[in-house]
Amino acid sequence: MERVVSGIRPTGRLHLGNYFGAMVNFVKMQETNDCMFFIADVHSLTTHPNPVDLHGNVRQTLIEYLASGLDPEKAVIYVQSDVPETYELYSLLNMIVYIGELNRTTSFKDKVRLNPNNVNAGLLTYPVLMAADILIHHAAKVPVGKDQEQHLEMTRTFASRFNNIYNVQYFKEPTAFNFGQELIKIPGLDGSGKMGKSEGNGIFLADEPSVIRKKVMKAVTDSGPTKPNSPVSESVNNLFTIMDVVSDSKTVKFFRESYANCTIRYGDLKKQLAEDIIKFTTPIYERMQELSSNEDMLKKTARIGAEKARESASKTVREVREIMGIRTL
Repeated sequence: MERVVSGIRPTGRLHLGNYFGAMVNFVKMQETNDCMFFIADVHSLTTHPNPVDLHGNVRQTLIEYLASGLDPEKAVIYVQSDVPETYELYSLLNMIVYIGELNRTTSFKDKVRLNPNNVNAGLLTYPVLMAADILIHHAAKVPVGKDQEQHLEMTRTFASRFNNIYNVQYFKEPTAFNFGQELIKIPGLDGSGKMGKSEGNGIFLADEPSVIRKKVMKAVTDSGPTKPNSPVSESVNNLFTIMDVVSDSKTVKFFRESYANCTIRYGDLKKQLAEDIIKFTTPIYERMQELSSNEDMLKKTARIGAEKARESASKTVREVREIMGIRTL
């Protein structure tokens, strides 16, 4: 059984894109792998979030993890800041990382360009903290998106460099987790791109039914097909893509055929799509409400997750200190 480590920044609520792009696969992974899922609150500090908002987002992310199907009996679920050993490994790894390679990181250059007034050291060394999150548990696989592939490659570099400097075969060089299938990419409601938190084009798992209906009815479409079997525009195809994952096959077939023969009514399509999304998200939404009022269960999950994560992490830090020559006199 291979160890898999993955984290998510508590920057907001999970939307359908997060669910189908990651959570569905995480739920499957916990059945056949040794999984550790963490809420990356320390990573979030690079953007200086409001402390109250950060705490609330961590809590909400834990609720949504659990409501989406992650099981603390099958996987380790913890908050990053509850495992201080990660900070120590982060500090130790910084001693073998070169500033030049950090300066060349694509994500760092992008953040400098977009936020020139907040170029902090945490942004520069973000890949080192990410490496510590992974290496501290000796992960073999890491599920990552396109934007994190360079960071994972840097993790492999740091692991290899540590082994070479200290003449050991200690750290594994983790690889990207391949789910063995083409990942589902859920588009946004604005007619282009993918569903996102900041784009204002998403349907969140915590949205009430009335909110979902309102969002879907405002979704971008077009003026309609002008002749039979016309190519489907990107905006309408986006709605069909969402329908493919939340509606039954007969419903999808009906509306696709309606588009092909020019009888489609976008109002009807949107109403049906909204109801199907609500039907799909309602069990998750109701589970969130239950968990939100069960403070004892949330605290217990976080505490047990931290204990299990620290057991793994403390062993790694103890061994790394020994390898590097940091020993008690």
